[in-house]
Amino acid sequence: MSLSGRTIALLIAPRGTEEVEFVEPMNALKKAGARVQVIGLQSGQAQTNVHDLDPGGEYAVDMNFSEADPACFDGLVIPGGSVGADKLRASRDAIAFVKAIFDAGKPIGAICHAPWLLIEAGIANGHSLTSFPSIKTDIKNAGGRWVDQEVVIDGQCITSRSPDDLPAFCAALLDAFADAPSR
Repeated sequence: MSLSGRTIALLIAPRGTEEVEFVEPMNALKKAGARVQVIGLQSGQAQTNVHDLDPGGEYAVDMNFSEADPACFDGLVIPGGSVGADKLRASRDAIAFVKAIFDAGKPIGAICHAPWLLIEAGIANGHSLTSFPSIKTDIKNAGGRWVDQEVVIDGQCITSRSPDDLPAFCAALLDAFADAPSR
């Protein structure tokens, strides 16, 4: 499957995004031919975390949210990590970006704690989602239906529970981005 000509936004939070949930989708998207643009809370470099607590690698941030135009993207991937997802959901610019991608009908992938951003953007209500089990109640309280499966696809939302689910999550992302109308 080719994602040639597709541009996908990949979010990162400094000292917070779970490294494997950032790197594996990025590599899968690039291998399929997509152009991946890393969007963060600040420009420059952002360090990921490993298991939420240990330092991970540093990655270039292509643009911050004030520079990112949702119309320029064919889809969005939100990696988890409780620290990173919490930092992103506290940003009005990040929430507005996620909401704009959703309102445009583009696919959004969210893994682990990343569905917190779907909740903050008002997207969870009425959708079946999965996540890391500790935010199951948050999804339910936001009007979503929590499902314990490795990947859940509900309309344009693709969600997974944890790094263990990355193979299924990445495969579902590639399918969704290939099938979505291009911008």
